[in-house]
Amino acid sequence: MTSDVSAFFQTYAKFSGAPLKVHKISNPWRSPSGYLPALKTQDDGVVFQTNRIITHLRKQKYNADYDLSAKQGADTLAFMSLMEEKLLPALIHSFWIDAKNYVEYTRKWYAEAIPFPLNFFIPNQMHKRHLERLQLIRGEGWREDDEILEKQLYIDAQECMTLLSQRLGTQKFFFGDSPASLDAYVFSYLAPIMNTKLPSNKLQQHLRTLNNLCQYCTSILSIYFDCNGDGLPRVLPRTPTAEAQESEDEPHKRRNQILSVLVGLVAMIGYAMLSGIVSIQRVENGNALNQGNAMEDNEDEDE
Repeated sequence: MTSDVSAFFQTYAKFSGAPLKVHKISNPWRSPSGYLPALKTQDDGVVFQTNRIITHLRKQKYNADYDLSAKQGADTLAFMSLMEEKLLPALIHSFWIDAKNYVEYTRKWYAEAIPFPLNFFIPNQMHKRHLERLQLIRGEGWREDDEILEKQLYIDAQECMTLLSQRLGTQKFFFGDSPASLDAYVFSYLAPIMNTKLPSNKLQQHLRTLNNLCQYCTSILSIYFDCNGDGLPRVLPRTPTAEAQESEDEPHKRRNQILSVLVGLVAMIGYAMLSGIVSIQRVENGNALNQGNAMEDNEDEDE
C-alpha cells in the first residue's frame, strides 16, 4: 500500500457527499474496466483514472473544492506537488522496497487478499512497478542498495510531514472547518503510515511526534469511515463475500474465467519445471530416430 489511490478517491467522495456504492474486490479482472479503482456510472460508463473520476464527480456537482479561493487552489497544488516529491518516495520505499517490510507485511498481505493464482505473481509485479516508479521520481542515480540515498528519502519525508503539521496548526482541516481535496490527499498518505504495523516504520515514528496530524487522521477516520480492526478505512483489496459476488455486475465474466484458468495452468507448469518435476530435453533428429529404433528392438527382444 502506498498513497492509496482508492483511499484518496473514497475520501474525496466522502468529503464531497457523492452517493457511492462501494464493491470491494481483490481481483482487477473483476472490474468492468480491468483497473482499480473504477467508477461505474449511468451516463459515462466505467471511469477508472483518478483524475477522470474526480472530474466526473465535479460535473455531477460533487466538488470538495467548491468554496476555495484562487490562492487556496494554488496552495492545494503546491502541497500536492511537495508530497509527491518528498513524502511519496519514502512511502514507496517503506512499503515496497524495504526488504523486511515487503516480505513480512506487504507481499504477505497482498498474497492473502488476492485470489489464486493471481497471488503468485501480482505482488511481485507491483513490487517491480513501484521500484521503477521510485527510480523515475528520484532519477537514474537512485539505487536500491545505496544507504545514503535511502537515508535522504526519510529525511525529506520527515521534513514534509513537519511542514504539513505547521500548515495545519490548530485547524480542523487545512482550509478551516470543511474538508477539501487537499485533506483527502494528505489523509491518503498519512493514514497508512499512522496505522499500519510494519516491522520497520521510520515514518510512523516521526508522525507520532506530530500530535495535530495524528489527531487529524483519527478525526477523519471516526467521522467519515467505517473502520476495520486496524483503524484503517476499508479501501484495500479483500476477498469478496458470496453476497458481494452475486451483487456485482460482471460483463466480462466469461473472459475472466478463461484467463484465470490459463494463468493457473501457466503457474502450475512453471512451478513443475522450476522444481524439476517436468524437464524438457532437446533431441537431434538422428538421435531421435536411433532412440526410436532402439525402443522397437527392445520390444522385439521382450517378445
